[in-house]
Amino acid sequence: MTHKKPNNWTGRDDAMVEDALRRGASRRDLLKMLMGSGIALGAGSSLLMSASRAVAETPKSGGHLKAAGWSASTADTLDPAKASLSTDYTRCCAIYNRLTFLNEAGEVEMELAEAVESEDAQTWNVKLRPGVTFHDGKTLSSADVVFTLKRHLDPDVGSKVNSIASQMAEISAVDDLNVKIVLSEPNADLPTILSLHHFMIVADGTTDFPKGNGTGAFKVEEFEPGVRSILVKNPDYFKESGPYLDSFEYFAIPDNNARVNALLSGDIHLAAAVNARSLRMMEGQPNVETMISTSGNYTNLNIRLDLEPGAKAGFIEGMKHLVRREQIQKSVLRGLAEIGNDQPVSPANRYHNSELAPKAYDPEKAKALFEKAGLMGQTIPIIASDAANASIDMATVVQQAGAEIGMTFDVQRVPSDGYWSNYWLKSPVHFGNINPRPTPDILFSLLYHSEAPWNESQYKSAKFDSMLVEARGMLDETKRTDMYWEMQEMVANEAGTIIPTYISNVDGMAKEVKGMRPNPLGGQMGYAFAEYVWLDA
Repeated sequence: MTHKKPNNWTGRDDAMVEDALRRGASRRDLLKMLMGSGIALGAGSSLLMSASRAVAETPKSGGHLKAAGWSASTADTLDPAKASLSTDYTRCCAIYNRLTFLNEAGEVEMELAEAVESEDAQTWNVKLRPGVTFHDGKTLSSADVVFTLKRHLDPDVGSKVNSIASQMAEISAVDDLNVKIVLSEPNADLPTILSLHHFMIVADGTTDFPKGNGTGAFKVEEFEPGVRSILVKNPDYFKESGPYLDSFEYFAIPDNNARVNALLSGDIHLAAAVNARSLRMMEGQPNVETMISTSGNYTNLNIRLDLEPGAKAGFIEGMKHLVRREQIQKSVLRGLAEIGNDQPVSPANRYHNSELAPKAYDPEKAKALFEKAGLMGQTIPIIASDAANASIDMATVVQQAGAEIGMTFDVQRVPSDGYWSNYWLKSPVHFGNINPRPTPDILFSLLYHSEAPWNESQYKSAKFDSMLVEARGMLDETKRTDMYWEMQEMVANEAGTIIPTYISNVDGMAKEVKGMRPNPLGGQMGYAFAEYVWLDA
């Protein structure tokens, strides 16, 4: 059974419907509301049925769950600051907690913090939850938070979020349960930033991370990097509900078909990130379900503005008119995607500019622009790799469209191994693959600021840089939204990144797995599924 939602449906909408059901709203009232939002009657009934099941389900305790991700290496780590693969995120989410948590509606909830407050978006006070203990019995205090956050500023640590944490100019303990954070400049997104996986709180002075001493729902029983981990329920967990599982095992099966076959044969309960082409293998299987969610992951075609042919006026605009977005959505991604408009803030984000239309497929206009740029008759290499999800198929779609107007594109397929270090950000025309980020500020700072570390097309705009700083500290939500909408337009029209679709994530599950929900931080419930799911054996 597949939970397929309308293309404009988000986790926020799920939460709204479920909340209305819990408050006693009638089915007729809810259907009327959904149809008023443009949802067809059949789709509305399906959504209500799914929401009703979610409200009625009663979690059950016990059982051992086996789950398979798609990536692992001998560099697997339980150090949240260094986590880089999905397997790292999944284990860290089970072992540790964050100060805040981003729920399925994209809203910030408190976790280890009771409050994160500021009057000017620059000086913040974090009030900690009392009585929380680490797995070794140590009580959580402000010293742990100060130690954790300062680790990200130490270049020797090699934190993956050093550039984000660097805005924390002062981190100090006010008392045992209060921490003061002063930013170098105002940033209204700090509560959301603290919900990122890398900001999991570790105990003061921790240097031995394979032990995984956290405050989280599970304790480490076994951890072998690149092989597997076994985690067991924390009986002293501070939350009133969960975890429900007694234990879970997590490992990787890199081959997609092998991962799906393991699910179908009953060897595992969860197969993460199932390829769209494998859905047919699961269709009609009575003991398997899929969770489909769109949280902002995308594969994009990057054209560097500082190199030929991207430096030629008109070439990038022509390419945007040559991309068959609907063909990529329907054929390449089997319908498991939403049409993109060449900027990174997806419809799952509350700041998404829904009025920004993507460039229409117009091959004749593309041809005229290529001719004006003096590029017709030339062969343009496009670098693609299995490392960037679906990029080879996307490149083929572009190649075919070019052939129809006499434009030659040479699709050069390169190995996955070394792709991100040898081709990404470097080749004149190549593909990227960007994971979800919870705020426009993080996306723009990483990808589009003039000095961004991942500036894929070398886009540089003093106006954009200035707006980014201003919007970051803006507490007026209306003005902030207007600024982010304008910045999305600037990226779509001026940058050399083409984002044809926002890709849906598909997790395959055994039917007895319950409680799985979408999350804006990615698949597998934002990698935090272990704490929230249960087995209905």
